[in-house]
Amino acid sequence: MLIEIDGVKVLTDPLFREWLLHLRRHAPAIDMAIFGQPDVILISHAHLDHLDRQSLKRIAREAHVIAPRDAGKILLRLGYGHVTTVTPGEHVDTHGLKITAVPAIHGGGRMPWGADADTLGFIVEGERSFYFAGDTDIYPAMGQLGALTRDGIDLALLPVWGWGPKVGPGHLNPTSAARAAGLIGAHTTVPIHWGGYLPAGLGRSHARLLKDPPREFARIVERMSLPTDVQIVEPGGKLELATGAGAGQAAVERNDE
Repeated sequence: MLIEIDGVKVLTDPLFREWLLHLRRHAPAIDMAIFGQPDVILISHAHLDHLDRQSLKRIAREAHVIAPRDAGKILLRLGYGHVTTVTPGEHVDTHGLKITAVPAIHGGGRMPWGADADTLGFIVEGERSFYFAGDTDIYPAMGQLGALTRDGIDLALLPVWGWGPKVGPGHLNPTSAARAAGLIGAHTTVPIHWGGYLPAGLGRSHARLLKDPPREFARIVERMSLPTDVQIVEPGGKLELATGAGAGQAAVERNDE
Protein backbone atom coordinates (compact mmCIF):
# COMPACT_ATOMS: atom_id res chain seq x y z
CA MET A 1 0.00 0.00 0.00
CA LEU A 2 1.07 3.58 -0.67
CA ILE A 3 -0.56 6.02 1.72
CA GLU A 4 -0.20 9.77 1.23
CA ILE A 5 -0.84 11.67 4.44
CA ASP A 6 -0.07 15.38 4.92
CA GLY A 7 1.77 15.26 1.59
CA VAL A 8 4.09 12.46 2.80
CA LYS A 9 4.18 9.19 0.84
CA VAL A 10 4.35 6.12 3.09
CA LEU A 11 4.93 2.73 1.41
CA THR A 12 4.25 -0.54 3.24
CA ASP A 13 6.03 -3.88 2.71
CA PRO A 14 6.69 -3.42 -1.04
CA LEU A 15 6.45 -6.55 -3.18
CA PHE A 16 6.66 -5.91 -6.92
CA ARG A 17 7.75 -9.27 -8.36
CA GLU A 18 5.93 -11.31 -10.98
CA TRP A 19 7.14 -14.45 -9.20
CA LEU A 20 8.27 -15.04 -5.62
CA LEU A 21 9.36 -18.63 -5.11
CA HIS A 22 6.22 -20.65 -6.03
CA LEU A 23 3.89 -17.63 -5.94
CA ARG A 24 2.67 -16.06 -9.17
CA ARG A 25 1.41 -12.49 -9.32
CA HIS A 26 -2.21 -11.98 -10.40
CA ALA A 27 -2.39 -8.20 -10.15
CA PRO A 28 -1.80 -5.28 -12.53
CA ALA A 29 1.73 -4.20 -13.39
CA ILE A 30 3.42 -1.87 -10.93
CA ASP A 31 3.72 1.78 -11.92
CA MET A 32 7.11 2.64 -10.46
CA ALA A 33 6.52 6.32 -11.20
CA ILE A 34 3.95 6.10 -8.39
CA PHE A 35 5.51 3.57 -6.05
CA GLY A 36 9.23 4.14 -6.60
CA GLN A 37 9.65 7.47 -4.82
CA PRO A 38 8.24 7.13 -1.28
CA ASP A 39 9.33 9.35 1.58
CA VAL A 40 8.94 6.61 4.20
CA ILE A 41 8.95 2.80 3.93
CA LEU A 42 7.45 0.64 6.68
CA ILE A 43 8.69 -2.95 6.95
CA SER A 44 6.54 -5.04 9.27
CA HIS A 45 8.75 -8.15 9.37
CA ALA A 46 11.43 -10.03 7.49
CA HIS A 47 9.39 -12.72 5.68
CA LEU A 48 10.28 -12.86 2.00
CA ASP A 49 6.90 -11.49 0.89
CA HIS A 50 7.24 -8.44 3.17
CA LEU A 51 10.95 -7.66 2.98
CA ASP A 52 11.85 -8.45 -0.62
CA ARG A 53 15.34 -7.39 -1.70
CA GLN A 54 14.54 -7.23 -5.42
CA SER A 55 11.54 -4.96 -4.84
CA LEU A 56 13.47 -2.68 -2.48
CA LYS A 57 16.22 -2.33 -5.08
CA ARG A 58 13.68 -0.64 -7.38
CA ILE A 59 12.93 2.13 -4.89
CA ALA A 60 14.81 5.40 -4.36
CA ARG A 61 17.33 4.90 -1.54
CA GLU A 62 16.59 8.33 -0.04
CA ALA A 63 13.47 6.99 1.72
CA HIS A 64 13.49 6.70 5.51
CA VAL A 65 12.98 3.00 6.28
CA ILE A 66 11.46 1.95 9.61
CA ALA A 67 11.74 -1.75 10.38
CA PRO A 68 12.20 -4.38 13.10
CA ARG A 69 15.63 -4.73 14.72
CA ASP A 70 16.60 -7.89 12.85
CA ALA A 71 15.91 -6.30 9.44
CA GLY A 72 18.32 -3.38 9.83
CA LYS A 73 21.43 -5.02 8.40
CA ILE A 74 19.56 -6.27 5.33
CA LEU A 75 18.31 -2.77 4.54
CA LEU A 76 21.70 -1.14 5.06
CA ARG A 77 23.28 -3.67 2.70
CA LEU A 78 20.70 -2.69 0.09
CA GLY A 79 22.03 0.87 0.17
CA TYR A 80 19.41 2.60 2.30
CA GLY A 81 21.23 5.24 4.32
CA HIS A 82 18.38 6.25 6.62
CA VAL A 83 17.20 3.17 8.49
CA THR A 84 15.59 3.22 11.92
CA THR A 85 14.91 -0.05 13.72
CA VAL A 86 12.26 -0.23 16.42
CA THR A 87 10.49 -2.54 18.83
CA PRO A 88 6.84 -2.32 19.97
CA GLY A 89 6.18 0.84 21.95
CA GLU A 90 8.95 2.89 20.33
CA HIS A 91 8.15 5.75 18.01
CA VAL A 92 9.92 7.72 15.30
CA ASP A 93 9.25 11.32 14.27
CA THR A 94 9.89 11.82 10.56
CA HIS A 95 8.56 14.13 7.83
CA GLY A 96 6.15 15.67 10.35
CA LEU A 97 4.60 12.28 11.17
CA LYS A 98 4.72 10.29 14.40
CA ILE A 99 5.18 6.58 13.64
CA THR A 100 4.68 4.16 16.52
CA ALA A 101 5.59 0.48 16.39
CA VAL A 102 2.94 -1.81 17.88
CA PRO A 103 2.81 -5.60 18.37
CA ALA A 104 1.90 -8.12 15.70
CA ILE A 105 1.24 -11.77 16.49
CA HIS A 106 3.07 -13.60 13.71
CA GLY A 107 6.21 -15.75 13.33
CA GLY A 108 8.72 -13.41 11.70
CA GLY A 109 11.70 -15.67 10.95
CA ARG A 110 13.28 -15.21 7.52
CA MET A 111 13.79 -18.26 5.32
CA PRO A 112 15.85 -20.40 5.09
CA TRP A 113 17.03 -20.05 8.69
CA GLY A 114 13.60 -20.19 10.30
CA ALA A 115 14.48 -18.45 13.57
CA ASP A 116 11.84 -16.32 15.23
CA ALA A 117 12.17 -12.58 14.71
CA ASP A 118 10.30 -9.39 15.45
CA THR A 119 6.96 -8.66 13.79
CA LEU A 120 5.39 -5.24 13.93
CA GLY A 121 2.40 -3.16 13.06
CA PHE A 122 2.58 0.62 12.83
CA ILE A 123 0.39 3.57 13.75
CA VAL A 124 1.14 6.65 11.67
CA GLU A 125 -0.22 9.99 12.83
CA GLY A 126 -0.17 13.41 11.27
CA GLU A 127 -3.29 15.53 10.91
CA ARG A 128 -5.07 12.18 10.76
CA SER A 129 -3.94 8.64 11.52
CA PHE A 130 -3.75 5.15 10.09
CA TYR A 131 -2.88 1.69 11.41
CA PHE A 132 -0.95 -0.75 9.22
CA ALA A 133 -1.26 -4.19 10.78
CA GLY A 134 1.42 -6.06 8.81
CA ASP A 135 0.76 -9.77 9.29
CA THR A 136 -0.91 -10.55 12.58
CA ASP A 137 -3.47 -12.60 14.41
CA ILE A 138 -6.06 -10.90 16.59
CA TYR A 139 -4.98 -9.94 20.12
CA PRO A 140 -6.91 -8.20 22.93
CA ALA A 141 -4.68 -5.11 23.10
CA MET A 142 -5.90 -4.08 19.65
CA GLY A 143 -8.66 -2.42 21.62
CA GLN A 144 -6.11 0.05 23.04
CA LEU A 145 -4.43 1.02 19.76
CA GLY A 146 -6.68 4.03 19.29
CA ALA A 147 -5.46 5.46 22.59
CA LEU A 148 -2.03 5.92 20.99
CA THR A 149 -3.51 8.69 18.80
CA ARG A 150 -5.16 12.01 19.61
CA ASP A 151 -8.63 11.19 18.26
CA GLY A 152 -8.69 7.47 17.50
CA ILE A 153 -7.64 5.71 14.31
CA ASP A 154 -9.02 7.12 11.08
CA LEU A 155 -7.95 4.29 8.77
CA ALA A 156 -7.09 0.65 9.50
CA LEU A 157 -5.28 -1.49 6.90
CA LEU A 158 -6.16 -5.03 7.97
CA PRO A 159 -5.00 -8.29 6.34
CA VAL A 160 -7.91 -10.61 5.60
CA TRP A 161 -6.20 -13.52 3.85
CA GLY A 162 -2.84 -14.74 2.50
CA TRP A 163 -1.35 -16.19 -0.66
CA GLY A 164 -2.80 -19.71 -0.67
CA PRO A 165 -5.92 -21.85 -0.13
CA LYS A 166 -5.58 -21.59 3.65
CA VAL A 167 -4.30 -19.14 6.23
CA GLY A 168 -2.30 -20.55 9.09
CA PRO A 169 -1.55 -19.32 12.61
CA GLY A 170 -0.50 -15.71 12.88
CA HIS A 171 -2.87 -14.48 10.16
CA LEU A 172 -6.31 -12.92 10.04
CA ASN A 173 -9.14 -14.38 7.97
CA PRO A 174 -12.36 -12.51 7.16
CA THR A 175 -14.01 -13.55 10.43
CA SER A 176 -11.11 -12.81 12.76
CA ALA A 177 -10.32 -9.61 10.84
CA ALA A 178 -13.89 -8.43 11.45
CA ARG A 179 -13.47 -9.09 15.17
CA ALA A 180 -10.20 -7.16 15.05
CA ALA A 181 -11.93 -4.28 13.27
CA GLY A 182 -14.44 -4.19 16.10
CA LEU A 183 -11.65 -3.87 18.65
CA ILE A 184 -9.75 -1.22 16.70
CA GLY A 185 -12.76 0.97 15.98
CA ALA A 186 -11.26 2.81 12.99
CA HIS A 187 -13.50 5.16 11.06
CA THR A 188 -12.56 3.40 7.79
CA THR A 189 -11.13 -0.09 7.24
CA VAL A 190 -9.42 -1.24 4.04
CA PRO A 191 -8.83 -5.03 3.77
CA ILE A 192 -5.35 -5.90 2.49
CA HIS A 193 -3.13 -8.96 1.84
CA TRP A 194 -5.41 -10.54 -0.77
CA GLY A 195 -5.72 -10.67 -4.55
CA GLY A 196 -2.04 -10.36 -5.39
CA TYR A 197 -0.53 -13.83 -5.51
CA LEU A 198 -1.41 -17.52 -5.64
CA PRO A 199 0.75 -20.64 -5.85
CA ALA A 200 1.56 -21.63 -9.43
CA GLY A 201 -1.20 -23.72 -10.98
CA LEU A 202 -4.00 -22.49 -8.71
CA GLY A 203 -4.98 -19.42 -10.72
CA ARG A 204 -8.07 -21.15 -12.21
CA SER A 205 -9.09 -23.62 -9.55
CA HIS A 206 -8.81 -21.08 -6.74
CA ALA A 207 -9.53 -17.85 -8.62
CA ARG A 208 -12.21 -16.98 -6.04
CA LEU A 209 -9.43 -16.35 -3.50
CA LEU A 210 -8.36 -13.37 -5.60
CA LYS A 211 -11.76 -11.70 -5.03
CA ASP A 212 -13.77 -13.23 -2.19
CA PRO A 213 -11.90 -12.57 1.10
CA PRO A 214 -12.43 -8.78 1.32
CA ARG A 215 -16.06 -9.10 0.31
CA GLU A 216 -16.67 -11.77 2.91
CA PHE A 217 -14.98 -9.50 5.45
CA ALA A 218 -17.29 -6.63 4.46
CA ARG A 219 -20.37 -8.85 4.82
CA ILE A 220 -19.31 -9.99 8.29
CA VAL A 221 -18.63 -6.42 9.40
CA GLU A 222 -22.10 -5.44 8.21
CA ARG A 223 -23.69 -8.45 9.89
CA MET A 224 -21.95 -7.55 13.16
CA SER A 225 -23.11 -3.91 12.80
CA LEU A 226 -19.59 -2.65 13.43
CA PRO A 227 -19.15 1.13 13.21
CA THR A 228 -16.44 1.14 10.55
CA ASP A 229 -16.78 1.98 6.87
CA VAL A 230 -15.26 -0.86 4.81
CA GLN A 231 -13.70 0.29 1.55
CA ILE A 232 -12.40 -2.39 -0.84
CA VAL A 233 -9.45 -1.18 -2.92
CA GLU A 234 -8.73 -3.51 -5.82
CA PRO A 235 -5.09 -4.21 -6.74
CA GLY A 236 -3.89 -1.19 -8.66
CA GLY A 237 -6.79 0.88 -7.36
CA LYS A 238 -6.90 4.11 -5.40
CA LEU A 239 -9.04 5.50 -2.60
CA GLU A 240 -9.22 9.12 -1.46
CA LEU A 241 -10.52 9.82 2.00
CA ALA A 242 -11.76 13.27 2.95
CA THR A 243 -10.42 14.13 6.37
CA GLY A 244 -12.47 17.09 7.50
CA ALA A 245 -12.25 20.83 7.09
CA GLY A 246 -8.69 22.11 6.97
CA ALA A 247 -7.14 18.66 7.29
CA GLY A 248 -6.55 17.86 3.62
CA GLN A 249 -6.98 14.35 2.24
CA ALA A 250 -5.50 10.90 2.61
CA ALA A 251 -4.87 8.87 -0.52
CA VAL A 252 -4.39 5.11 -0.50
CA GLU A 253 -3.06 3.11 -3.45
CA ARG A 254 -2.48 -0.63 -3.73
CA ASN A 255 0.55 -2.24 -5.29
CA ASP A 256 1.03 -6.00 -4.82
CA GLU A 257 -1.86 -6.99 -2.63
